[in-house]
Amino acid sequence: MKKMSSQQRSGLVLIAPYWIHFLFFMAYPLVFSVILVFHKWDVYTPIQWVGFNNFIRLFHDDLFFQAIFNTLLFLMIHIPLQIAIALFFAVLLNQKIRGRGFFRAVYFLPVIISGVVISILWQQLFSQETGVLNNLLSGIGLPKVPWLNSPEWAMPSIAIMATWKNVGFYIVLFLAGLQTIPYSLYESAKIDGASSWQQFHRITLPMLNSTMLLVMILSTIGGFSLFIEPYILTGGGPMNRTLSAMLYIYKQAFYFNRMGYAATLGFFFAFIILAVVLVQRKVVEQEY
Repeated sequence: MKKMSSQQRSGLVLIAPYWIHFLFFMAYPLVFSVILVFHKWDVYTPIQWVGFNNFIRLFHDDLFFQAIFNTLLFLMIHIPLQIAIALFFAVLLNQKIRGRGFFRAVYFLPVIISGVVISILWQQLFSQETGVLNNLLSGIGLPKVPWLNSPEWAMPSIAIMATWKNVGFYIVLFLAGLQTIPYSLYESAKIDGASSWQQFHRITLPMLNSTMLLVMILSTIGGFSLFIEPYILTGGGPMNRTLSAMLYIYKQAFYFNRMGYAATLGFFFAFIILAVVLVQRKVVEQEY
């Protein structure tokens, strides 16, 4: 048997931390969660085999499907709003304007601030009696809006807040995409008499196809991971209208200690994310 060289042994030593991390923090939790899908476990008592009972329970769980509906509603508001605002500011910041670097940093700043801090800040802004938004509405003679207390307004309010927090990241992605578009295309379009809107529609959007797909996928995954905002702002209320899928899984696992059922919900949820992302990819590729 051929002995390893000192260079090969050094390579194994260098990659050992990665494999240790992978085995203990990725592979083991994944395998254990697959095992939990077919078991009942409340942390305190021995694990118990239940077969497909967790799946049967899932398909009869109206609250989980309410959480899925809430999450999809959030995405329907959040993703178009996110893309529209991010693309608008990216186009502006791609122009030669004074203080461009400053504005780029300012728009990105909320991304690096803790989600808990952002949620607490917006909780004050959304306050029905003393919030800044309602004070502004009262100042112009409009009625106050129960942003977080109304079943109709709560999820759109969270979507607005999440868009404000994350839009800076997607501005950066769109800026990177815009800077890869050859300027000669715009010069040719101008010579042919194309208007600014025609240039945007016929050149910018098609050339941003891959960036648009990336933004949609990342926004979808981020939206499906919605947890901190409803947890801090509403706790899933009112009337479970802001109960996101991630928040529901968290409650099943750590409020009620139903680890097996929470693992089942997590896997089912992962398949939903995969299906939505594949549909988005197909639609975007056909559109452009």
